[in-house]
Amino acid sequence: MPENPEKRTDKAHTKDLMNQASTPAMTRPTLSRRFSVAPMMDWTDRHCRFFLRQLSRHTLLYTEMVTTGALLHGDRQRFLRYDECEHPLALQLGGSVPAELAACARLAEEAGYDEVNLNVGCPSDRVQHNMIGACLMGHPALVADCVKAMLDAVEIAVTVKHRIGINGRDSYAELCDFVGQVREAGCRSFTVHARIAILEGLSPKENREVPPLRYEVAAQLKKDFPDLEIVLNGGIKTLEACREHLQTFDGMMLGREAYHNPYLLAAVDSQLFGSEAPPLSRSEALLRLRPYIERHQAEGGAMHHVTRHILGLAQGFPGSRRFRQLLSVDVHKAADPLRVFDQALELLAGR
Repeated sequence: MPENPEKRTDKAHTKDLMNQASTPAMTRPTLSRRFSVAPMMDWTDRHCRFFLRQLSRHTLLYTEMVTTGALLHGDRQRFLRYDECEHPLALQLGGSVPAELAACARLAEEAGYDEVNLNVGCPSDRVQHNMIGACLMGHPALVADCVKAMLDAVEIAVTVKHRIGINGRDSYAELCDFVGQVREAGCRSFTVHARIAILEGLSPKENREVPPLRYEVAAQLKKDFPDLEIVLNGGIKTLEACREHLQTFDGMMLGREAYHNPYLLAAVDSQLFGSEAPPLSRSEALLRLRPYIERHQAEGGAMHHVTRHILGLAQGFPGSRRFRQLLSVDVHKAADPLRVFDQALELLAGR
């Protein structure tokens, strides 16, 4: 049976776009925390970050949290690896021993990261046992010592991401004490997740949903510490909300919404950074991802390592269910995974 001429034209157009696709010029933009994507365990790996970077040139990207023990005694290359296009890029560390954090900050600087961020917000039981994450809010002097050790060790920025409190230490006075002590150690940028963390009885997922958001507490913190850069995190879903909050805060950090609805990032550069460059279409973003997938496969990697991060790209379009099925199910059974990728690409042709 002869091929449908209209379908053949679509395929030819897609092939032309593939041939034209190339990685953007590697000009490192100035680090800005006006908009960032949160560090998220199992999500913001290097493949996810490469994909998100295709959509926004100016968004600050964060790694997953890496513990000091993993970095000092584990596969250092795996934890620090990134593509040059990912800049501006920050490494988030989990730890509470100043000397170890300083050593890891030096490794980050030597690897070319633009910032090191200390995790003082993760509420999981596993990290609490190692004095990592939100439990450190109960030990502001220790956090200050950690920050000072890192600042003394490197020239790049050292920042802190924290909650507005933890159970048993959730008053505004205690929050100010925490921020004040860490500021005295030299930290000038704080990312505030505007919820307390409940350290017993709630899972990490529940800690992102159950404690109420209290943006007014973070806003008061900015008012009382006007010399500090305060970035707001927690529950933000739209760029319209970002613009509204930016009247109060210095920056916005999105987490789950940026992951599940990644095309939101395509409008960030124009709406929040004043860029006049036209946003990439969804299909153009996929085309830029294809050579990256080919390289990853040539190194022995599997395509689903990358495509698991792009399932939300077709959100809101007819065929989105088929798009997700191709890249999350069919890809595992295919003899030629790139052919499956191209089928997914055809579903977004022209979009």
